[in-house]
Amino acid sequence: MAGHVLVIGDVMTDIVVLPEGPIVHGTDRRATIRRMHGGAGANQALWLAAEGAEVVLVAKVGAGDTETLSAHFAARGVTPKLATDDALPTGTLICLVDADGERSFLTDRGANTALAAQDLPASLLDGVSLLHVSAYALVERGPRAAVLSLMAAAHKRDIPVSLDPASTGFLEEIGPVEFRSWTRGAQVFFPNADEAQRLTGKADTDDQVADLLKDYETVILKKGAHGAILAHRDGTRIARAARPVTAVDTTGAGDAFAAGFLAASTRGAPDADALDAAIEAGAKAVSKIGAQPESAS
Repeated sequence: MAGHVLVIGDVMTDIVVLPEGPIVHGTDRRATIRRMHGGAGANQALWLAAEGAEVVLVAKVGAGDTETLSAHFAARGVTPKLATDDALPTGTLICLVDADGERSFLTDRGANTALAAQDLPASLLDGVSLLHVSAYALVERGPRAAVLSLMAAAHKRDIPVSLDPASTGFLEEIGPVEFRSWTRGAQVFFPNADEAQRLTGKADTDDQVADLLKDYETVILKKGAHGAILAHRDGTRIARAARPVTAVDTTGAGDAFAAGFLAASTRGAPDADALDAAIEAGAKAVSKIGAQPESAS
């Protein structure tokens, strides 16, 4: 598939906290604390570049961070098109990581909430082979309208759209009916198990996939340590086990997984091979602290 991947989504500063034991209310607990680059859109763009794709990232950041963040992305193979906000800072996320690698978040989305139509002109689609959207960009009304308009323009130009639903917490706020009505028609959809259950109201994996295929042409269900399932409307179904790995930090694993699949797919890899690439990228992500690859090839 010729052309580059256009990624729309958040850029964040992640404060990753790995306590040495349970947090005790009202007193200290030793911890490893790291300040790192993050944001689902940023993570996905950098993992795509690390997997060999040509990538453009569009997002909004605080004005004081534009130069530093642009250099960060460019040095790792991503072309940054960062809009800036003079009033709001770059978004910040505090990530608390449990002993088993699972994480919980406290999120201030900052400048991401100000992404607007003027930041997403239709000309961004020129030369694009795939538009990938992190649904964090759909949370607030203003960014949502701008992103959905760009998605509609991509559909009119027969540019495929892939979508990651992003967060069960935000899906609770939005509601599954509204979310699915906004995003219906995306060619590739990357829910995890919790998101699939929230969006369908169904507990059984087969039922979840069948239901989601009503709105999305291809559903790739991320099941963490239980692997992944790819299903097409034409009845194609591929399942893969997870690769055994010691989980250090699961932050960004889903972003890496989606990027691994999309990078392979845009190179023309068969679905089975692209799913293998996704599993491998996810395994790389959980074996280190932080949501982004250490370097891009």
